Amino acid sequence: MNRRRGPVWAEHDAQDVRPYAITGGRTRPRHALRLVSLVALGSVSPPGRLGPEAERALNLCAREPQSVAEIAAHLRQPVQVAKVLLSDLLDSGALTLAASAACEPDVHILERLLVGLRKSFPDAA
Repeated sequence: MNRRRGPVWAEHDAQDVRPYAITGGRTRPRHALRLVSLVALGSVSPPGRLGPEAERALNLCAREPQSVAEIAAHLRQPVQVAKVLLSDLLDSGALTLAASAACEPDVHILERLLVGLRKSFPDAA
């Protein structure tokens, strides 16, 4: 009989875990996150023990806010998986949306700015 010695689960096996196992079977985040949404460390410690992907996501945000796309790339997970993980961390307060990512540009203000610039600089192309 061939018996393995050591742990059944090794760190290098983490890359073989299916995405639905990482997210607990969920496919949709509770927060509307875009690829460019920036997340930063929150003021609350995460509850309980985190999975390795969630732990790495928190570590990535330790120095400065990170975009959803950057986090997904560092985790080597599909963006949707990263969004579900980040959404869970946002719910717990361990992460927060950075102010610049939470505010969507107002199209009307941008249009008024463009009209004003055209009036001020009529010769500009």
